[in-house]
Amino acid sequence: NLILVPGFIDSHVHVLGGGGEGGFENRMPESAITDLTMYGITTAVGLLGTDGIAREMTSLIAKVKGLKAKGITAYAYTGSYQTPICTLTGNVTKDIMMVEEIIGIGEIAISDHRSSQPSFDEFVQLAAHTRLGGILSGKAGIVELHLGDGSRCLELLERAIAETEIPITQFLPTHINRNPRLFEKALEFAKKGGTLDFTGNEDADYWEKQCGEVRCSKGIQRMLEEGISSDLFTISSDAQGSIPLFSPEGKFLGTGMGKSSSLLKEIKECIAAETIPMEIALKAVTSNVARILCLNTKGHIKEGYDADLLLLTENMEIHTVIAMGNTMVFNGEPLVK
Repeated sequence: NLILVPGFIDSHVHVLGGGGEGGFENRMPESAITDLTMYGITTAVGLLGTDGIAREMTSLIAKVKGLKAKGITAYAYTGSYQTPICTLTGNVTKDIMMVEEIIGIGEIAISDHRSSQPSFDEFVQLAAHTRLGGILSGKAGIVELHLGDGSRCLELLERAIAETEIPITQFLPTHINRNPRLFEKALEFAKKGGTLDFTGNEDADYWEKQCGEVRCSKGIQRMLEEGISSDLFTISSDAQGSIPLFSPEGKFLGTGMGKSSSLLKEIKECIAAETIPMEIALKAVTSNVARILCLNTKGHIKEGYDADLLLLTENMEIHTVIAMGNTMVFNGEPLVK
């Protein structure tokens, strides 16, 4: 009476901890292995965020290697919010080509008061170098974009698609459910074939009512109603990242923290609240993420694929987590801590 599904892929985890927008006392803690495995995550992509100074690429890659040594699959994006981005080798293309764990760049901030406000030319050159690194290494070369509350929304991204030869599949905009205006713009991007990354939330009621955030389940249902392919949405957790609140004038008001547990919660809500079929909802954290990130042995239960497996109870609670063939969680209890 258990349900067998692929292990979850979380494409946006601040494995070193995020935060700092409110000063040093607002730095979030690092991810422990059980912060991931206890919620079904068998593959994680680590990244930096607002702070690319006190947290940097050497530490990020060391942390990713540590998670791999514990038994899960882990990757990283090079860079942070700011441009020009800080890399490991001094070159974006070289980072992606020569560092096994690096599969793209991110999260590059646009439409946000914390962004470096890159020009269009700077933006597309960075995307082009990232794409080249992916082509030369056989990786995704993905450009993961942090979208803020700014009125320009996806403007840079829309221009890049319209005015250059860089394909739409090279970009993964995240936080697209931040507010209704941004979500409407994101729907237009998806109708052109772009993939949208929703940010999961443990307290969706608060963020929907107080901040106007679009719930993942409602957003995905809207995409399906609009006739957008069920292959074009993902959900990530923003785990260990800060969730800051700012006034309209940009003043810091307070912060919370993203949690990996939000992925399973959001999938359950898609199924229960919006009656989205389980096999469609699960794509958001399995096959769709694997496709956009070119993780060719992930996201399916299939011969020749990695043995990343979850056993869920009839109530969609975690019973067993297997990563790369090794049992990490059994009967809801961690075996690897």
